[in-house]
Amino acid sequence: MLCLKTILFVLYVPCNKVYKICLKQCLNVLKGNRKMGVILEASGITKFFPGVVALDDVGIVCKKGTVHCIVGENGAGKSTLVKILTGIYYPDKGKIIIEGADAFEHPEVFDRVAYAPQELQLFDYMTVGENLLLPFRGKDFGRFFWSKRRMFNLAAPLLEKFRILEKVDDLVYNIPPSSKQLLQIARAIIVGECNMVILDEPTTSLTIEDTKLLFEVITQLRAEGKAVIYISHKLDEVFTVGDEITVLRDGKKVGYIPRIADTNQSEIIKMMSGKEVNEQELFRPSGNIGDIVLEVKNLCGHGFRDVSFELRRGEILGFYGLVGSGRSEIMQTIMGYRLVKGGEVRIDGKLLKLGNPSFAIRKGLFYLPEERKQQGLFPLLSVRHNIGVALGKKILNGFMVSSTKERSVAEELVKIYSIKTPSVETPIMSLSGGNQQKVIVGRVMFCSPTPKVIIFDEPTKGIDVMAKREIYRIMKSLADEEGMGIILISSELEELLRCCSRIITLYRGTITGEFDPSKNEVSEIIAATINIFDEARNIKNNKYE
Repeated sequence: MLCLKTILFVLYVPCNKVYKICLKQCLNVLKGNRKMGVILEASGITKFFPGVVALDDVGIVCKKGTVHCIVGENGAGKSTLVKILTGIYYPDKGKIIIEGADAFEHPEVFDRVAYAPQELQLFDYMTVGENLLLPFRGKDFGRFFWSKRRMFNLAAPLLEKFRILEKVDDLVYNIPPSSKQLLQIARAIIVGECNMVILDEPTTSLTIEDTKLLFEVITQLRAEGKAVIYISHKLDEVFTVGDEITVLRDGKKVGYIPRIADTNQSEIIKMMSGKEVNEQELFRPSGNIGDIVLEVKNLCGHGFRDVSFELRRGEILGFYGLVGSGRSEIMQTIMGYRLVKGGEVRIDGKLLKLGNPSFAIRKGLFYLPEERKQQGLFPLLSVRHNIGVALGKKILNGFMVSSTKERSVAEELVKIYSIKTPSVETPIMSLSGGNQQKVIVGRVMFCSPTPKVIIFDEPTKGIDVMAKREIYRIMKSLADEEGMGIILISSELEELLRCCSRIITLYRGTITGEFDPSKNEVSEIIAATINIFDEARNIKNNKYE
C-alpha cells in the first residue's frame, strides 16, 4: 500500500507535467472515454482574422495507420487548420486532443505532430546529414561538441529509409529540388517521438519517380501505425494514397468521406467549388494563328544545346519534359537571366540582344517564374505595391510615385482579374496562390510596352482546381483576344493537352519531338520525354498491322 501511495504522489507532483499527462491518458482509457486508435481529434475549431472567418466550427479525427486527406480551394482554410493542429496558431474556439491530452492545457504534446511545409526550409550550405539531424539536441552529440563522423553514421540509414539517394556529406545547395523535398519530409518525421505526420503539398517539386518513392514512404508510415494528414491540390494523388477525405470550402467543413473508394474526383470537385465542373473542358486557342512572333535558332546554354523553335501570334506553345530537361533554363536564357553560349533569338524578325533582361522586356518579352513567392513577389508588401513596382511612368507625378494613381491602377487590375482580396492594401502573402498568380499576370498586362510574348513557367503550381481554370482562361483570352504568343511550361501533361496548340518535348536539354494534342497519342508524347519516341512509334505501328 505504501508503494502505491508513493507512486501516486510522484505522478501528481505539480511540476511533472509529463507524468500528469500519462496518468490522465490512463484514466481516460480506464473510464472508456478515449477512442481506440485515435491519434488526434479536433472539434469546433474556429479562427477569426480581421474581417475574415478563416475557420468556422471545423472538426477532424485522425486515426492510427490511416492517411487522412484534406482538400479544398485556395483560401478554404487548409493552411490555417494545419497551423492550429501544429500549435502555431491558437483558435478562438474549439478543442484539440492529441493522444488523449488536451493540447491547449499541455502544449508540449504538439511536439508529437511532425510537419513538413510546402515551402522548403533547409540550410543550403550545410550537408544533407546536418540538415537531416537538426536540431542536434537529443541525438547523443554531447552538450557542447558533436562529431561529423557520428552524425553521418546516424544519417546514412535514415537516408536509405526515406529513399534519398544523395550522400550524407553532399551540400544541400547542390542536390536537385526533388531530393530537397524528400529531405525536408524525412527531417520532419524523424524529429521527436511523433505518431502523426502532416504533409502539405509534398509533391510540388517532385518528379513522377520521386512521387512514387514518397508514396512508398507513406505506405511504410501507415504500416508502422502512424497517422498521416495529406494536403494536396492533385486529386489523382489523393485517390492514390488516401484512406479518407475531409473537404473544406470558405472555412467550413462541407464534406467527409470515410472510405475514399466511395467517391470520385467529380464529387470532390463539386464539394470544393459548390458547382458542377466540366473536367473535359479544353482551353486551347480558338482564334486564327498569326505570323511568327518569336523565333529561336540553334540556341545553346547551360543545360541545353541546339534548341530551335517558332512561336506564332495567338498560339499557346507547350514545353514538356522531366525535371532537369532544360525547360526553364532555355526560357531564362532567352530572357537574359542566363548566359548564352550560342544561337540567336528574334522577335518580330528583329534580332534580340541576349544577356539583358531589361532589353528583352522593352521588346515585349515577359517571363513569369516558377517560384513566384521567391522570384515574382515582394512578400512583405501590399497588393498595391506589388502591382505598382512594375508600372513605371503610369504611376508617377513628375519624379515621385503617386499613391493615388498606384491605388487606382491596382483597384482596376483587381477588378478585371477578379482577384479575391479584402483591399489593395492587404499584404500579398495573405492571398491564396491562385490570386497571387493573377496579380503577377495582371501586373504584366498593365506594363508598358504591351507584351508580345509571355512565358508561363509552371503557372498552376500549388493552386487549386478552380484557380487553375481561371489561369487557363486568362491564357486563352490573351492568345485569342490580344493575339499574344504564349509559352506554357508544365510538369502536368494533362494541363498541356487541355491548353496548348502544340507541345514540344525535351530530354536532357535537347528537343525530341513536336506534337499536336488533338492528333498525337499521350504515349508518344511521354515516350519522347524519355527519348524512346522511335521505339514507341514502332510499337504503335506493329499494333495496327
